[in-house]
Amino acid sequence: MNETLGRRERALLGAIAAALLVALIWLRGGLQPAAPLEQLARQSLDLPVALSNGRPTIVEFYADWCEACRAMAPAMAKVEHQHQGSLDVVLLNVDNPRWQPEVDRYGVNGIPQLELFDSHGDDVGRSIGARQLAELEAIGEALIAEGPLPQLAGMGAISTLGSDNGLRAETNPATMASPRSHG
Repeated sequence: MNETLGRRERALLGAIAAALLVALIWLRGGLQPAAPLEQLARQSLDLPVALSNGRPTIVEFYADWCEACRAMAPAMAKVEHQHQGSLDVVLLNVDNPRWQPEVDRYGVNGIPQLELFDSHGDDVGRSIGARQLAELEAIGEALIAEGPLPQLAGMGAISTLGSDNGLRAETNPATMASPRSHG
């Protein structure tokens, strides 16, 4: 009788362990692969490599907590996949101190922000705010064709004038909003 009770207890403990495992997997998002934003961030090239490899580049400044960034990620992943080998997509997390020099350099004060580079690594445009798939495709195709960027709200070309007259004029970082201030 003692042996029968031991088997029942082991079976019950096994069932409880299996139920806890299923609950843990369910609570952590299941066995699905990482979300598109995390996948893109993980597989993106280092910025210096992307800017020097002869392909145009879209750099997205994002944050894990940014709902607009998460919503835009599937479209960005599709554009990256469609133009693999002819267009680079690089994601830089504004919450990662490693990218603070780039956040400052490109004046990121809201996310998502896209910096657009031609095949020579020259900054040719900027897009602020979430974009739909058709808009991202138009941006990518314009960069690949080295043509004019599409005229979309929240988007513009970078001036080729010097910093005294151009869009990249020096600003006081103390007076600028932080990308993290839009939470």
